Amino acid sequence: MDKNSNALERLKEGNRIYLNSVKGAGDISPERRQYTSQHGQSPYAVIVSCSDSRVIPESIFSAGIGDLFVVRVAGNVIDNYGLGSIEYAVEHLGCKLVVVLGHTGCGAVGAALKTGGGFVKFITDEIRLAIGGETDGTKASILNIQRSVSKIKTLLHGAEDLCVTGALYHTDSGAVDFDLEKE
Repeated sequence: MDKNSNALERLKEGNRIYLNSVKGAGDISPERRQYTSQHGQSPYAVIVSCSDSRVIPESIFSAGIGDLFVVRVAGNVIDNYGLGSIEYAVEHLGCKLVVVLGHTGCGAVGAALKTGGGFVKFITDEIRLAIGGETDGTKASILNIQRSVSKIKTLLHGAEDLCVTGALYHTDSGAVDFDLEKE
């Protein structure tokens, strides 16, 4: 099994553990903190996630300290800062898997379905480019995920062996769906 497949299977298994958990399952022990402090981080995946407080990638994937490199922004949109963070994780930390993790009931997607101003307009304008005329919130979230995946693939096209995929977190059940084609 290659590094990408192994990392994806780790995420899927972590989500299976999370679905039946009452408390976090990742290693956050003092020993793990000391180890990563002394030896640095070696995350096995990059997760581009929404800032929504209900979406906690480390918990969702039963990951501990140093396991995931998480980039969070409302609506899981990609800008130059996010792209730079992903590039850092790929080039300097050796991550070979990037997952854009959207979710059901996304407030940023909901805001994009309406009109609005202020600084959130930078986010909603980007989401509107992804969703076009779609009015269903879940379908719009999936289109938004797919646009972010496409942008990352296009902009980091030179990264060897990099797997970029999307996933949808269901806030009601906790399940992560990696097969967005069937949604």
